[in-house]
Amino acid sequence: MLIGLLRATHPEPAAAVTAVAGGLALAAGHGLGSAGLVTATVAASQLAVGWTNDAVDADRDTAAGRTGKPIVAGRVSRRAVAVAAASAAVTTAVLALSFPAPAAAVALIGLAGGLLYDWPLKLTVVSVLPYAVSFAALPAFVVLALPAPVPVWLPVAGGLLGAGAHFANTLPDFAADAATGVRGLPHRLGPRGSALAAAGLLLAATAVLAYGPAFGSAEGSLPRSIAVLATILAVSVGYSTGMLFRAFIVVALIDVGLLITAGTVL
Repeated sequence: MLIGLLRATHPEPAAAVTAVAGGLALAAGHGLGSAGLVTATVAASQLAVGWTNDAVDADRDTAAGRTGKPIVAGRVSRRAVAVAAASAAVTTAVLALSFPAPAAAVALIGLAGGLLYDWPLKLTVVSVLPYAVSFAALPAFVVLALPAPVPVWLPVAGGLLGAGAHFANTLPDFAADAATGVRGLPHRLGPRGSALAAAGLLLAATAVLAYGPAFGSAEGSLPRSIAVLATILAVSVGYSTGMLFRAFIVVALIDVGLLITAGTVL
């Protein structure tokens, strides 16, 4: 059961997002204790969203034959996952309230965005909105928790990356989603429209992260330009080969490096 519960968290993306939050917290100037608390808050939020997703989607996953899902495979009950999700959501709120009010509010907005995506917004034309909001909230929460003012470019970049992630992540699941009635914005745009949207959003996110912190400054222009060129190459290859989801992973790594580097100039 414990292994099934762990698999139901969507462990890879949850761990990645949590690690990014911790790295940004340290880069932005949090001490070890504060950075640990930021990381724990984001981790609890990720657990809540991941568990809620599997609990809500259990019937659709069964209909689509997704036997890799722990609930479908019988490794953990739907009820146990739902209880774990509720517990993680409460834990997120409790941890968030240990920070200044603006930071706590943004952390809860990020959590709400993820939960609203799980249900019902995943099924609607505004399915991209919770991704954009939650990804924008993450770096804003880290900075507000210092506390410090949040530069506009930071949540903008996060929102663009999140929106791009939504389109890229949906591409491999088009057939299964169509069979189970999921009709988010990517499904309405179709594979080509979603691929174009993902490519444009990912490029925009990298550009904002590369040049936002140093707008008008020539310092570090070569590394920033290399990051942008690498993103263009990754997106171009991913788009032309139909592997834009893998290109997203490459771009995400580039953006994480830019994001953590940007934390040192906040």
